[in-house]
Amino acid sequence: MRVKITECPRDAIQGIKGFIPTSKKIDFYNCLLEVGFDIIDIGSFVSPKIIPQMKDTGSVLDGINMDKSFSKLLVIVANYAGALNAVNYDNVSFLGYPFSVSNIFQKKNTNKTIYDSIKDVEKINNLCVQKDKNLIIYLSMAFGNPYKENYSLDIVNHWISYLSKIGVKKIMISDTIGLANDSSISMLFGSVIKEFEKIEFGAHLHSSKSSVFSKINSAFNEGCRVFDSVIKGYGGCPMAQDNMIGNIDTEQLVNFLFEKKIKTNINFAKFKKAVNLSTDFYN
Repeated sequence: MRVKITECPRDAIQGIKGFIPTSKKIDFYNCLLEVGFDIIDIGSFVSPKIIPQMKDTGSVLDGINMDKSFSKLLVIVANYAGALNAVNYDNVSFLGYPFSVSNIFQKKNTNKTIYDSIKDVEKINNLCVQKDKNLIIYLSMAFGNPYKENYSLDIVNHWISYLSKIGVKKIMISDTIGLANDSSISMLFGSVIKEFEKIEFGAHLHSSKSSVFSKINSAFNEGCRVFDSVIKGYGGCPMAQDNMIGNIDTEQLVNFLFEKKIKTNINFAKFKKAVNLSTDFYN
């Protein structure tokens, strides 16, 4: 048994107001590439007016050194134009697309309705197949809806079924606003993993530090074997009411897997180095 870990510095820095120099990003990401993460979420091809921190993603991809790493790179795209840009980079293996079960949030996030976004997903997935890339859907608002729209597990299952029919094979169940608890995590993963056997599901969760272990355990016990995390839990959940809620921290995820005697490819010496460097990078 093995668990896949995606380290998500892109998620951690996209809300930082001060622009992090490209050279500093490259140095830190080169360090992460030596740790042994399965995937690194390294940037996004979106409008620089919306997320200025990501305006240098292309330069970062050109500058990093993949020679000593087996880690794969992921970038986020919010439309077909972004996907066309992303697939031009040979060192990008995965494209991530944020798809919400909330129509209001989908409009806020991608300026498109769910139904228009589905059309984009189908086009992007076909492009990925043509260019030998992999599409990962980030299924946001999977644990609740703050906009007073209808929400239920049936709605989540409906959209997963639709995504499956158009060829999607990888879905990250995403706790966009920090609503998930142990019970809802168990219920959702227990349902979708059994219902959609051809899809690889992963967990992109937000949590207070004290709840990280139990949330990881809830997803793991239902068969989840792919987890997103960020060193020290940097980044966060800007829509969450509790400002103590951040990303799952990689240290607790790695410790959880170590205690479970689950195989990973983590080089602990390199991981410690990355943890030490992260303080300066994220601050």
